Amino acid sequence: MKIISVVGARPNFMKIAPFCRALAKYPEVKHVLVHTGQHYDARMSDSFFTDLGIPEPDIHLDIGSGTHAEQVGRTMIEFEKVVKAEQPDWIVVVGDVNATCACSIVAKKEHVKLAHIEAGLRSGDLGMPEEINRLVTDRLADLLFTPDRISNENLQKEGVAEERIAFVGNIMIDTLEAQRSRAEQLTVAEIIRRELLLPCEVPAMPENGFAVMTMHRPSNVDRAETLAPLIEFLTGEVANDLPLLWPIHPRARKQLELFGLWNLVREKIILLNPLGYHDMLRLNMGAKVMLTDSGGLQEECCVLGTPCLTMRWNTERPITLKEHGGASVLVGNDVNRIRAAYWEEMNSSRRPQRPELWDGHTAERIVHILREK
Repeated sequence: MKIISVVGARPNFMKIAPFCRALAKYPEVKHVLVHTGQHYDARMSDSFFTDLGIPEPDIHLDIGSGTHAEQVGRTMIEFEKVVKAEQPDWIVVVGDVNATCACSIVAKKEHVKLAHIEAGLRSGDLGMPEEINRLVTDRLADLLFTPDRISNENLQKEGVAEERIAFVGNIMIDTLEAQRSRAEQLTVAEIIRRELLLPCEVPAMPENGFAVMTMHRPSNVDRAETLAPLIEFLTGEVANDLPLLWPIHPRARKQLELFGLWNLVREKIILLNPLGYHDMLRLNMGAKVMLTDSGGLQEECCVLGTPCLTMRWNTERPITLKEHGGASVLVGNDVNRIRAAYWEEMNSSRRPQRPELWDGHTAERIVHILREK
């Protein structure tokens, strides 16, 4: 059996690492790892491969940046050449980045069986490029590996046949469990000292005594009338209540500078470089609260029990919300909602929750099913 698996951007890396480890136990399975290069910056890509023990990709497509159409188009052109040359039995895609969608289309046009890890997630928001990628990939996939029962229900409502759906759990949690002990060995002070973006006075960081945020989505940072009130709240209230750490995404920094907010942020918030997996996991372990518009952090907060304010109006991961037993609250980008949820969470304690099959063995289940097909 020959399997091609595809990664394209940082969210994929945490999902492919346990899959690679599980496949390595079966030498009779030929595994070809393709990196499309959607994230081309070394800090956003190469360090994750090293830190998570992902083998060097067999093939680099070097797609780089561009519009969604440019990335999808270039990926399809280059990946088609790989598929024709390798003639795999299965193509395995993960998550919801542009590479996921592009390689799924190529797989079906080349009549190769397609499996999607993390299938069935739905935000209901067609304004999100990731939602388009999820819908296209799941429509084409022969085998859909779902992380939770809600995802199963989403696929069933869309008319997906039961035999195509396999509930296997959350492969992101495989990585969390495999890397937890290594992250625990780090100290918050060490991470800040190593990754501090700008010189500033850094207060003590007791466990459960600081806040962490990530924010980069266009809905939050691309319009001054949205971003300015958020920054006013973060600098004027959160940062005055707790030390606030922000590993800042290049997109967010660019917009802050464009809208004249950069000086206010650098004076009040402890700015860090984009972080590797273990550093970010360690901060999440020690944070009193997480403010984020990320997808994966919602899942990690759920298992770690970190109160999470999700600065989005919807989520494709509802299993992480409080109403489903998780640790996350949807607050959008409305400052009044964020403020109310923030002060409520200041009075709450950690409540780690582990949804069904989020047990660190998802990759093993996936590989077992693929070998049986």
